[in-house]
Formats: sequence, C-alpha cells, structure tokens
Amino acid sequence: MTAEERARSIKLVVFDVDGVLTDGGLWYGPDGEVMKRFDVKDGHAMVLARLTGLPVAILTARTSKIVETRATELKLAKVFQGRREKGPALLELCAELNVAPQQTAYMGDDVNDLPAMAACGLTACPADAVEEVKTQVHFVSQHPGGRGAARELIELVLKQTGRWAEAMAHVTGRPG
Repeated sequence: MTAEERARSIKLVVFDVDGVLTDGGLWYGPDGEVMKRFDVKDGHAMVLARLTGLPVAILTARTSKIVETRATELKLAKVFQGRREKGPALLELCAELNVAPQQTAYMGDDVNDLPAMAACGLTACPADAVEEVKTQVHFVSQHPGGRGAARELIELVLKQTGRWAEAMAHVTGRPG
C-alpha cells in the first residue's frame, strides 16, 4: 500500500519534536535550554489541519517549556512530553483522543521513534532522519527536520482525506 493510500484513513497526526519539528539542535545557556527553532510553515500546516478537524499532537522524550509554548500557540490536540517509551505513549495518546493507532500518522527521525511507529497506519520521517528509520517508514519527506518535513506530511494527509480545499478556503476566505 502506498503512502498516499495509507494517508486516506488518517484521523490523527503525531510528531516527535527534536529533529522533526526542529533541526535537532539544542541551544543551552547558563540556566539550561533556552531556544529551539520551529518552522513557521510547519506550524501553519498544523493550524490548517486543526481548522479542518484533523488533530495534531506531539510525542517527545524530552521535556521543554518551549515545546509547551509552541503547542499552545498552535492549539494542538495533545502534548506528551518526557515520554521515553514512545510505543506505550503512542497507544495512550490514541486512546485519549479516541483514534485507532492504525488511523494515526507518526513522524519521527531516530530509532527511539520506531516503537511508536510500529502501531501506526502511516509512518514518516524527515529527509535527514537516521537510515534505520528511513528504511522502515512509508513516507520520507523531501525536507529535513525543522525545515518543512512536517508540513509535507500534513499536506499529504489533508489532500488524501479530501480536506485540502477546506484548508485553502480557511486561508483565502473563498469556498473550496
């Protein structure tokens, strides 16, 4: 089954953070982590998804106030931080949002994401993901983490689920 075919049944999109929604760099100051860089186009795609009724969530092993701030700004459906065992966490996330794992898309970039991916109906990674992940996923983005990979996955799902015209109507103010 192709990634496009798999995308047609997706009802939830979940993202790892470092290396997926960011470029993977961690900037530290004397008081700890101080900055992460997020791509505005990835964020806009998440807003479009939400506006069309497609929930977006975060599942990350790290804990960061920065991530919480970004998720709140985008009004994401759920944020699971500090979840090192991503397989069980993904199942818990799906249960909380009442979506079957097989109807979930997950984008990760490293081997710790593989247990979460094992349960999902559509798996994806950025172009600069580790090779062990690239060989396991259904969809490899043309873009690196933090530089449009998340947007590419969301656009795929929106288009394949028939939500793209509605997303564009939200932006343009014209019926799709």
